[in-house]
Amino acid sequence: MTCVKEHRTKVDYVDFMEKLSLQYPDAKSIRFYEYFLPENAFELAKKLRFHFTPKKGSWLNMADIELSVLSRQCLNWRIDDIETLAKEVAAWKLERNKSKTTVL
Repeated sequence: MTCVKEHRTKVDYVDFMEKLSLQYPDAKSIRFYEYFLPENAFELAKKLRFHFTPKKGSWLNMADIELSVLSRQCLNWRIDDIETLAKEVAAWKLERNKSKTTVL
């Protein structure tokens, strides 16, 4: 799922998480409360669960590597608007997934 926003606020993150939960309707566990009406938060809380991981974890290194590759391969030129940015990131992600590229 590609999601490009003008800002990276908590509300943007929560919106992303809600869309993520809709993409996986059969998920057993996801949690969230702070930004929704209680009934909506409860529905999301049935699916969302956060597990805090150490900052020195290998998953963080892999995420950092992928973001670096994204920056070099896709974002190395001036992009004037968010629509173009979203389109470029989506195309890059599609190609990256299609080639089944892994982080070594």
